[in-house]
Amino acid sequence: MRTTKTLLPALAAAVALAGCATTEGPGERPDIPVTGVHWTVDSLTVDGRRTASPAPTAYVEFQPGGRSAGNAGCNSFTAAATVDGDTVTVGRSTRTQMACDGPVQGFENAFLKAFTGRLEARLDDDRLTLTTPDGDTIALTEQPAAPLAGTTWHVDSLLEGKTATSLPAGTEGRAHLTVADDGTARGNLGCNNFTATVKTGSGKLTFGPLAVTRKMCTKPQMELEQHLYGTLSSGTVTFRIQHRALTVTAQDGSGFAARATAR
Repeated sequence: MRTTKTLLPALAAAVALAGCATTEGPGERPDIPVTGVHWTVDSLTVDGRRTASPAPTAYVEFQPGGRSAGNAGCNSFTAAATVDGDTVTVGRSTRTQMACDGPVQGFENAFLKAFTGRLEARLDDDRLTLTTPDGDTIALTEQPAAPLAGTTWHVDSLLEGKTATSLPAGTEGRAHLTVADDGTARGNLGCNNFTATVKTGSGKLTFGPLAVTRKMCTKPQMELEQHLYGTLSSGTVTFRIQHRALTVTAQDGSGFAARATAR
């Protein structure tokens, strides 16, 4: 009878907890909090083989209203996406048609194939794992928005009006820009480093004369350098930040897009 006395308080507590349980209806589950977060794609595991994302630009955002948007490594994409408890259901995606390097293109294709249909979602602190019915997984990490100042922005595409083009072959990962709080800017134009003063305000940047090093460059590097130099030295340019993406546009419509370095 000693055992019975020991169990009675535990049973009473269990009954009390049951009476105070969630008011959700049968089968209802609280949605995992993934909406409104910028999720950087870390890796993709298919058939037991893990591949780290070859592009720091790959990300996913789940938006209110049942949509998702992001970048698959090279091209931007959108798709319908709903969250039901710990299940995320993603519709067929549409994406831009920029040309990509081989490894990036391969990762992009595999990622978009996995990021479709019913996915089981597991959230561990700032890390999200999406698992397909076949057991393939997408690993993502939450990243905060990037401020203009103090962030290193790596140029990942060029702009001509409303058209975005890839960087010249062999120049990827070189060009970057950092705006400091003290009113200076520094970076790399594709081959040569530069420094300049810069004034910021109301979505606009005004660069002073660029001081540029004088290294010899290959033709693709010079093409990139001339484009970026033309934008930054054209007078007042406009800029726009969307979470961790920066767009800089000159008055003639030319410019560039850049992505914040992961922190």
